[in-house]
Amino acid sequence: MRAVPYYSQSHLLQSLTHINNTSSLSLFPNFRPSSLRIPRLSSFSNTRADTHTKTKRNGNNSLPAPDPQQKLLQVVLVSPQIPGNAGCIARTCAASAVALHLVGPLGFKVDDTKLKRAGLDYWPIHGSWAEFQNYFKQQEGDKRLLAFTKRGTAIHSDFSYRKGDYLIFGSETCGLPPDVLLDCKSETFGGGTIRIPMVETYVRCLNLSVSVGIAVYEASRQLNYEQLQVPSTNSGDFEQSLLTEDIFA
Repeated sequence: MRAVPYYSQSHLLQSLTHINNTSSLSLFPNFRPSSLRIPRLSSFSNTRADTHTKTKRNGNNSLPAPDPQQKLLQVVLVSPQIPGNAGCIARTCAASAVALHLVGPLGFKVDDTKLKRAGLDYWPIHGSWAEFQNYFKQQEGDKRLLAFTKRGTAIHSDFSYRKGDYLIFGSETCGLPPDVLLDCKSETFGGGTIRIPMVETYVRCLNLSVSVGIAVYEASRQLNYEQLQVPSTNSGDFEQSLLTEDIFA
């Protein structure tokens, strides 16, 4: 169900008045602005007004970026090309308490307004795979690189996931580059290659955002959704702002 964005009472009155005055049909023949009764915002337990203020990027209202190190799972998009997919994946990651990394080159600009509303400018952006490698090697604790590819050797639901896994996905057009696949197969940090089974009679591949959703929730299921039971200390408002906002309205 689509979340309803917050509008003030004056916005609603103006919109209804405009529709009634300009429409060729009399949609509201007895409509009078004074007859409209809108519940007070204070009657709602979670008002959109609060999250709207908190999601501002400028000034003292900026939200802290989610800390990837606090997440049990991480999603890595290598050279994503379609902004709509990236936006959907950002929402999935926020809803499932999973970290998201973008690895360039990207097929879009993250400063686009709609992508900012999707929260993409909050997640770490690495300029190249080499840059991400350096970041990955500096992270403490157990960690693995898991490549999701249609030629993967393990089926996603048969694979055993662990805390600290990085789920790696390639671009919509080219998939994962050879050097990324090699790293995911290496003995040092690689955990293997994984595929999501499908029939290729009519389609070549699954949509990227769908694939990420399938992988994230299978891994989360195996971990008993533990990441959802431990509230984040510095990204709760950020994630709540995504869940209560229609990203591409």
